[in-house]
Amino acid sequence: MINAEVVKTGNENNLNLIRRFTKRVQGSGILPRVRSIRYASRKMSEYVKQKKTLKVLKRREEVNELIKMGKMSEYTGRGAKK
Repeated sequence: MINAEVVKTGNENNLNLIRRFTKRVQGSGILPRVRSIRYASRKMSEYVKQKKTLKVLKRREEVNELIKMGKMSEYTGRGAKK
């Protein structure tokens, strides 16, 4: 992580200090990097992926069983094959 640090010199006023800090932050490229990772989510672990896949497969089997028994009409949900 890059830190942008400025130190007030002599009789420099606060407005100039803020302006200098802003320039330093823009020059270091901190903001674009932070904005790019702002909404990034963590990668799922292998264990979590496996658990999720097994859950999907189990639900798919249950739906197929219900369709065979006539308790559910043909599944036309989000991932349905045409």
